[in-house]
Amino acid sequence: MKEGGIGGANTQTGLNFEREVDFQDLLARKPGYAVKPVAGRAGKGVYFKGQLVARCFRKHDFYKFLEEEGVDWRSKLSKRLLPDDALLVIVRETLFIIEVKYQQVPGSVDEKLQTCDFKRKQYVKLVQGLGLKVEYVYVLGEWFKVPAYKDVLDYINSVNCHYRFGSLPLAWLGLPEP
Repeated sequence: MKEGGIGGANTQTGLNFEREVDFQDLLARKPGYAVKPVAGRAGKGVYFKGQLVARCFRKHDFYKFLEEEGVDWRSKLSKRLLPDDALLVIVRETLFIIEVKYQQVPGSVDEKLQTCDFKRKQYVKLVQGLGLKVEYVYVLGEWFKVPAYKDVLDYINSVNCHYRFGSLPLAWLGLPEP
């Protein structure tokens, strides 16, 4: 995967996304990986060769995690944000907010891409005090490679958010490679 989200759709060491794919299923299918519940904890644990390396949270599970950590989201935000997927990579102390965006025609996703800075800042507020960094990343379909999206893709990078086309490299996330 080249910097700025160009290429990488066929990478062997990443998670290759397709329309309506399940992030946790992609992780679980990688050799050496397992995704399963962690006793008494929100979300699911991501295990590599038996070692817990990350935790996954989908939508409301993220707020269960915050509750476990003693965070009252209502005191920080006026409205909940529900991530497609959130991945807490333990060794990096980094929370990745992963939003998958695919489309075939112009529509509302065009404008949603322009909200990443606001949303990233909201997630930063939510985890403030937990010692976590926040990275906001879009996994985009081929539709967004057309020149009409150059300005919005440049904007995503300019506000310290990220995008990738069709794939998330494990090493970029800070996860072990099989």
